[in-house]
Amino acid sequence: MLKSKSRWLVKDHGEMNSTRLQEELKLPPIVGKLLANRGIHDIEQAKAFLYGEEHPFHDPYLMMDMDKAVQRVKKAIEYGEAILIFGDYDADGVSSTSVMMQTLLDLGAEAHFYIPNRFTEGYGPNENAFRWAAEEGFSLIITVDTGIAALKEAQLAKELGVDLIITDHHEPGPELPEALAILHPKREGSTYPFPDLAGVGVAFKFAHALYGSFPEHLLELAAIGTIADLVPLKGENRAIAKKGLAKLRTSKRPGIIALCKAANAQMNEINEETVGFAIAPRINAIGRLGDADPAVDLMLSSDMEESMAIAQEIDGINKERQAIVNQMTLEAIEMVNNEFPLSNNSVLVIGKEGWNSGVVGIVASRLVEKFYRPVIVLSFDSEKGTAKGSARSIAGFDLFKNLSQCRELLPHFGGHPMAAGMTLELENVSELRNRLNALAEEQLTEEDFIPLTELDAAINLEEVDLDTIESLQMLAPFGMGNPKPKLLIEGVSISGMRKIGGNQDHLKLSLQKDVYTLDSVGFGMGDFADHISPLAEVSVIGELSVNEWNNIRKPQLFLKDLAVDHWQLFDMRGIKPVNRWFDKVPSQNRTIIAFNQSTIDRLPLDAYHNELVLISSNEEASGLLEPAANIVFLDLPPHEEWLETVVKITEPERIYAHFDHEEDHFFSTVPNRDHFKWYYAFLLKRDTFDLRKHGGQLAQHKGWSKETIEFMSKVFFELDFVTIKNGLISVNPVKVKRDLEESITYRQKQEQYNLENELLYSSYQELKKWFDKKTGMVCNI
Repeated sequence: MLKSKSRWLVKDHGEMNSTRLQEELKLPPIVGKLLANRGIHDIEQAKAFLYGEEHPFHDPYLMMDMDKAVQRVKKAIEYGEAILIFGDYDADGVSSTSVMMQTLLDLGAEAHFYIPNRFTEGYGPNENAFRWAAEEGFSLIITVDTGIAALKEAQLAKELGVDLIITDHHEPGPELPEALAILHPKREGSTYPFPDLAGVGVAFKFAHALYGSFPEHLLELAAIGTIADLVPLKGENRAIAKKGLAKLRTSKRPGIIALCKAANAQMNEINEETVGFAIAPRINAIGRLGDADPAVDLMLSSDMEESMAIAQEIDGINKERQAIVNQMTLEAIEMVNNEFPLSNNSVLVIGKEGWNSGVVGIVASRLVEKFYRPVIVLSFDSEKGTAKGSARSIAGFDLFKNLSQCRELLPHFGGHPMAAGMTLELENVSELRNRLNALAEEQLTEEDFIPLTELDAAINLEEVDLDTIESLQMLAPFGMGNPKPKLLIEGVSISGMRKIGGNQDHLKLSLQKDVYTLDSVGFGMGDFADHISPLAEVSVIGELSVNEWNNIRKPQLFLKDLAVDHWQLFDMRGIKPVNRWFDKVPSQNRTIIAFNQSTIDRLPLDAYHNELVLISSNEEASGLLEPAANIVFLDLPPHEEWLETVVKITEPERIYAHFDHEEDHFFSTVPNRDHFKWYYAFLLKRDTFDLRKHGGQLAQHKGWSKETIEFMSKVFFELDFVTIKNGLISVNPVKVKRDLEESITYRQKQEQYNLENELLYSSYQELKKWFDKKTGMVCNI
């Protein structure tokens, strides 16, 4: 067997719904299933999702306070007031700031932007920034992608005589800031039709209202923040992303063109993955390590030379960010293993002096991937006595809700159910850890700590073709709420398997069922090759794609996980020394079996002496107390019954057959009955025969080995046909006819011959069948 890394859950798409969508809209079957899985059951709803609505965007004035906000901005423009856009340093914040700045500049406003420094100011509005704004003569501040938790700062703005408009999408707290206007789709009492906008989505709605017409030229900026912030790509978010990606592919903005060049991204091929893995990380990087202002400058720039310089600077900072993240992740993993074992920590809260607070969120995400626990990673500042960090969660543990129960420990925090940011006193870190672990104990079960992978459908190998894969693009762009389809293919054979990549850390599998084949690649899954046997049937999950090479297009599966649901045989016969392959045997629940003490003495097994079990009888084999997932057979037993008993008692998931041996019975001369007949007749003629003196000559004469002569002599002795004394053989009168099988030596020789034939010199397929037949284990191959 080979257990999957996660729990697989195939969504119930509702056969009737998916079939109806498929038939009425003439869709491929897989598309009908995927639509139903996304909660789309209505024909008109499906048309809108696939082909787009004529008017997919809601009236911006449906958002509370929109009219007040627009009136105030127009008044500021009319009277030449200075307006400050207060943004955030991530990709959503940068996009929001850029959208708002572009809008105000287009409308002739005196507009400037301010993004706080992550390290010196932290997240969100702050008193010093607001006082500076008032001193500089700004009479109106507009926050974007931030501000919903700025209670004190809003009060300060009022005292300073500065009007405040808040635009945000983060979870509102129990009390809202006292501002002139708050644009937020989730405000209590809000009737806005779509509550899941990103920060840039709210800014985009504000821009729409300010222009008085739909700002199509801002869609490319809105798409970057919407995709980067991982909001559900449904409703307006889907429309922003889909239309915005189309704009990005033909963008004339020098900043976007330069950033794509720096990221080696082809403009005409931009999709949601380009934004998520090339554009957004670079925008995020500059705000993680320093001031994010250059990212806004890049988005707003109209000069290509300037844009190229900024893009190169940002790309270099991104490389620096990657190195910092890798080092911090290694340190964090070591800290968890040594100080905060998973057995005692349902929620991991870790921190260290000197960790870069700008990348703690990325490190937290990596720890969630590795340990599958809610994680908070903190950067400690002993001089200030504070800890600043980010949190990431798992399904079943609402971060915002649980952190809200610890508000008195968190003077600054905000976020979503799955992600949050915070600042707290160093002395309260242990208390926060204890409280969150107590809350997790109440809310999470053991099963919740096993990663869950939701799958869109189970398909057969024959269903996978280029048409099917291309039809999946009807559902793009993919993201939160509309994930890239993950599919299950069950019970297929492997026609080819190898490790690939410079470090051999990737896996290439060729899957086969009847006449159908499919190439698949698993990045970071190279180790799986050591745990899949040649005749295994595998079940795999992954994402379908088209592999294009040398103008040839073929279906391909990007593997995400795989499993083998039957026992497996690994053929280690003849591979010496044993330490060449022993580290490939999983150490968990492993038992190493030897049937001969000489094997243990001969093989280099000192490091494994605690796992070694010597079986000297069938009773000892029957005395094995419990099942073992992994059984290693070091040598051959003298009787196959012992081997059968061990397997039946331990019920192994995997057998590693080494079968080391010293004496080779199969390739020695094993005499048949005619040989015995001739030799007995030879002895009768001579009455006596000196085995020591003439045995070698007789063997040479007959083309036998000397051991063959000695073996037959011992068999005759055991049958009482001869007497042997000091090497001299004398024939006894035969009183009763006896069969060769009555000799213990003959039976043992035959059994060892047969065992070697069946276990040692058989093919892999024959050995597999032997175990299946003798032990009753079922492989289903």
